[in-house]
Amino acid sequence: MKRYQTTLLSVLMSGAGLLAYMFSLAHRNRVLTHTVALEGATAKKLTVFFISDIHRRRLSNGLINKLRTFPVDAVIVGGDVAEKGVPLSRVKRNFQLLATVGPLYYIFGNNDQEVGTEELLKIIEESGGVTLVDQTIRIPGHPTWGLCGLEDPSNGTVDVDQAVASTIGFKHLILAAHNPSLFRKIEGRMKPDLMLAGHTHGGQIRLGKWGLQDLGVFQKTTNGAKLISNGFGTTMVPLRLGAKPECHVVEIHY
Repeated sequence: MKRYQTTLLSVLMSGAGLLAYMFSLAHRNRVLTHTVALEGATAKKLTVFFISDIHRRRLSNGLINKLRTFPVDAVIVGGDVAEKGVPLSRVKRNFQLLATVGPLYYIFGNNDQEVGTEELLKIIEESGGVTLVDQTIRIPGHPTWGLCGLEDPSNGTVDVDQAVASTIGFKHLILAAHNPSLFRKIEGRMKPDLMLAGHTHGGQIRLGKWGLQDLGVFQKTTNGAKLISNGFGTTMVPLRLGAKPECHVVEIHY
């Protein structure tokens, strides 16, 4: 009996320890830096910050202060800044903090409308941000660069024709989508120098190599690079295992 109790206690303590680790991991502030050198690059450099899938997390002042040490030309928020039950005051504070890092751009995720689309759009506007829906905007200080943001399929049909048409006239292009599955629909019609997406959470909780989704990845492409992020927050449960939270600073030399 005593051996059984000892074994049970050991199992419970191990389980509690694992949960504590998974909770701690899910709330780390992890900033990854990536460098892309385009063909024929000169001394010019564009720096963008990308964060997706914040969900319920509160951005910390420490994270924002670290980001301010980079010369960020564009802050790109790749959707899922909230979900059902997240107070709008938290969403507003997060956007206000991000706006202090650099010019702010937002694309819809599949969970964002759960807190109210109109309310969310108002928060972004009041924070000085721009919402991109199948459209391209010129990046300040870099006149040859356009940032194209795609609608999320959960909100309706993605207007690929409109998105492609909006990129005309730009020599260089960043394509941002919440769901990376959209890349397959659009890659044949435009040639972005950098593609950004989130949504998958890297599987969020993985058992070794197994996960419901692939791990996030940064990979070089023929034109430049593709980034699919593990995301910064969590959904369903505030836990991670084998898929660390992340946000990204990408330096592009062109």
